[in-house]
Amino acid sequence: MSREQVFSAWKQREALTEKMVPLIGVLFRDQNVETSVFGRLLVKRSVIDILKAHRFGRQIEETELTVDDTYPVLKGLTELGIKNAHVDIGKLAVNYRQQTEYSDLAGYLKNELSAGESEVADQATDVVLYGFGRIGRLLARLLLEQTGGGSGMRLSAIVVRKGKAEFDLEKRASLLRRDSVHGAFKGNIVVDYENHALIANGNMIKVIFASSPEEVDYTKHGINNALIIDNTGMWRDKEGLSIHLKCPGAKKVLLTAPGKGIKNIVMGVNQSDVLDEDSIISAASCTTNAITPVLKAMCDEYGIENGHVETIHSFTNDQNLIDNYHKGDRRGRAATLNMVITETGAAKAVSKALPEMEGKLTGNSIRVPTPNVSIAILNLNLKKETNKEELNEFLRNAAQHSNLQKQIGYSISPEAVSTDFVGSRSAGTVDALATIAEGGKSCVVYIWYDNEFGYSCQVMRLAKQMTKHALATFPLEA
Repeated sequence: MSREQVFSAWKQREALTEKMVPLIGVLFRDQNVETSVFGRLLVKRSVIDILKAHRFGRQIEETELTVDDTYPVLKGLTELGIKNAHVDIGKLAVNYRQQTEYSDLAGYLKNELSAGESEVADQATDVVLYGFGRIGRLLARLLLEQTGGGSGMRLSAIVVRKGKAEFDLEKRASLLRRDSVHGAFKGNIVVDYENHALIANGNMIKVIFASSPEEVDYTKHGINNALIIDNTGMWRDKEGLSIHLKCPGAKKVLLTAPGKGIKNIVMGVNQSDVLDEDSIISAASCTTNAITPVLKAMCDEYGIENGHVETIHSFTNDQNLIDNYHKGDRRGRAATLNMVITETGAAKAVSKALPEMEGKLTGNSIRVPTPNVSIAILNLNLKKETNKEELNEFLRNAAQHSNLQKQIGYSISPEAVSTDFVGSRSAGTVDALATIAEGGKSCVVYIWYDNEFGYSCQVMRLAKQMTKHALATFPLEA
């Protein structure tokens, strides 16, 4: 193709993508339908973001996929009238091209989506963020992004201690509005002094000052039957977290840290353990969420005798910026200057979500001077032999065509480094080029993970499960 032909083709695809944007918005707001291309969400994305999602699909699937393929699928969805679903139009487009049973797209889509919409809660659910730190603010962004037509989870309040600053509300708004790692908030935030609230993208979020849960009556703020997401880590057992349930207006509690004596859930692995009567649930840790889905897939396919996980983890607020007293070993040394060996409970915690790994995994962590994105190195002894090509193909398929597709990402870039995974929605992303497997029963698998945002996405998936707002995913996977 000539230079002008290449440019002309680009302009045509850009124009077609512009037609897709309003269709994506209408499906989301009016029908509670999320759309994606090979797992990459299209809702509230720019034209360039959507085109890049198609490029990603071509790289992973090794097949040509453009908006010329997906636009008819998207248009077909609007005509079907489906509701309460997550639909991957990229996969549907490729599958339609490869199938021979249906000669028309409408018939194919009707058959593929015949399972119908999800049975979701018939009214919105109030969500309260107890704490507003790194995870709390990212959860706020995700909740606001996914508000849609307002029938799902609604961020209703945040509970924080009164700061020393004179303009506390402005400080909270500023922290939500700007983030040194994740960039600017996509939307509009206004401080509402009269209602002591932040208004973000049309959502009124009450700011409640309290030193402990006992001080809060949510019903006074019009909040009822709420899911309280505790991201402070102050209480980690049933007794401590039960304090939240004594607050008028609270119904369930979700802990964003490993829990003691309560269910630790890793979405994609053991979410079926969540029962209607469960009032307190833990979302485990970021590292546990990153490695457990990959371990689950490999357990099922190869069996695992034993192994070791080493996490190279970004520093956290728990560490000191410069050398100072710290109750933990080594963590008192300057986080921005040192690699710091420390313990990780992730290795043992895996078995809480994946019982077959009980006693099989050891682990350590090295904190390094980066603010976000970590990598877990799994050194495993398997029950079956494999090689790099076979293992990578299995993991690629798990990332794209299994019920772990939202949890496992897959990278084949020879230039990938940690900052490339900032904002990744996968719990963990396999770096296929780093895989070591030489035909025996041992292997080494490298897993990148955004220990802030990727983990927050897992928390959101669990929150939807607890509140019955989880969407059925199409096409159905093995």
